[in-house]
Amino acid sequence: MSTRENPAGLVVLAVDDEMAGLDEMKYLLGNNPRVGRVLTAFDAAEALRLLRSDDPELLGRRDQDESIVDAVFADVSMPGLSGMELARVLTAFRNPPALVFITGHEENALEAFEVGALDYIMKPANAERVDRALRTVEKNKLQAAKGPRALEAAAPDDDEVIPVELAGTTKMIPRKNVRWVEAQGDYARLHTTDGSHLVRIPLAQLEERWAEAGFLRIHRSFLVSLSLVTELRMSSSGYSVVLGGGPPQELPVSRRHTRELKDRLVRAPRQGWGPQ
Repeated sequence: MSTRENPAGLVVLAVDDEMAGLDEMKYLLGNNPRVGRVLTAFDAAEALRLLRSDDPELLGRRDQDESIVDAVFADVSMPGLSGMELARVLTAFRNPPALVFITGHEENALEAFEVGALDYIMKPANAERVDRALRTVEKNKLQAAKGPRALEAAAPDDDEVIPVELAGTTKMIPRKNVRWVEAQGDYARLHTTDGSHLVRIPLAQLEERWAEAGFLRIHRSFLVSLSLVTELRMSSSGYSVVLGGGPPQELPVSRRHTRELKDRLVRAPRQGWGPQ
């Protein structure tokens, strides 16, 4: 089942309906020192049978978990149950394995993160990119071992990445690089330290997801990083904020959001969001 055995390493399940892709994934995983064992499945249904197996050979790593596997590296497009559908089944597990997609379909990147994938690797994968994904799996496993409280405490510090599709490539934008977000219909434009990027995410969804990371809605069209607010200005037309972290940017504050903005700016330094 694997190129070598290392009891202290990660147990990883590779899933791909194409033999060439499965062999390549098995090779990359099996030759990584972080991996102790590689299991393989030719489709999602077989993967689920393995994850729920009572095979005595696998029970040595089971403990009280529903799965003895630390991570699943799966293709997205497979006959029958797709990789995305497999991801949704895994979320029902009491202790689901980490999920990483290795695929040639870049258009599914956003959906992959929405269903809880830790990483999204474009084919052809290489050893360095796979190792980076495995480091993320190790970090996730370590946090989970510390218990729910440790995960909750770590969550605000974890820097989410947003997949942005541009000219046939998927670029990963760290949230920490986003200065403000502008609503554009059902899309949102991320204004970063090096430009702007359009993503297929409604502003309201980002507002909810990023609230604990110090982002605040100041207008129906704008979501800003409180840590970058350097000035709150008042004029005859109302309030506005000035953002740092790059060329100064002034944005309007709507009347309905003014009170909460003032309150959050007062509390921001105590919560580590305010200007340093």
